[in-house]
Amino acid sequence: MDQMAERRPSELAEATSALIKHIVGAIEQAAVVMEPFYHLEFVGIFPVLVYAAMLAGLPRNNDYRPMHGRSKGNDLADGTHTRVKIDLFPEYIRHLPAEQRSVWRMVGDALCSEPVKNAFRRKLAPALGRRFGAGAQDVGMFPIPILTRDVPGYKITPHTDTHWKGITVQLYLPQDESHTDIGTIFHDVLPDGSMPKARQMKFAPNSGYAFAVDKHTWHSADTVPAGVDTRDSILLTYFVDQGVLKVLRNRGKRVGNFLLNEVRART
Repeated sequence: MDQMAERRPSELAEATSALIKHIVGAIEQAAVVMEPFYHLEFVGIFPVLVYAAMLAGLPRNNDYRPMHGRSKGNDLADGTHTRVKIDLFPEYIRHLPAEQRSVWRMVGDALCSEPVKNAFRRKLAPALGRRFGAGAQDVGMFPIPILTRDVPGYKITPHTDTHWKGITVQLYLPQDESHTDIGTIFHDVLPDGSMPKARQMKFAPNSGYAFAVDKHTWHSADTVPAGVDTRDSILLTYFVDQGVLKVLRNRGKRVGNFLLNEVRART
């Protein structure tokens, strides 16, 4: 991982700019799939060398902290958390070793950039318009990228994501294609209320998907089975950032998570 060792600010800025350009290109070239709802499917979202550095720089288990919300219901009997995370903001990753800090700072900064956000807006315009109407492209979006790790026992039942969210993106980070059958599942909703599986993402290296959150975007994940060491991915969520309540909530959540992370780092 020498190419991702601790960098001077100017070098980091140059590398981040190149990464942003690559990600924007990958979004523009993403496949648009209409069923069971409008979504994007990515291949090669990161450059090959950057992806290799990300895999080499995955943090140790004890560098992550537990997820809240639905994930807590999947804790094992011995208290093991089946989904943990690291927020990819500078204030969170500063506790990582220097070589890991460089690669995740670059990735986090790129994913939070305006060009990447605007690329998602353009590519998801039809779905965003369906939810937000004619002014969809002007709706504020606040990006929160988190590195997540799932272990056997984690699952999530069909859900649509909270209305606080505007865009959901998941970027898969497996080492190989040995467990492509554990990707996210998208569901149809039938008149009788049943939700059969309509499409399943392949948990393949350097791939992923994105969709505009709406009341019909039902998705889930089957239980991570024994035999899978970890299911690593990046969840990039764009929270709706419009109106005083949402703006304060988004920034307050970031500050609150930072304080929790600092307490954890010190204890």
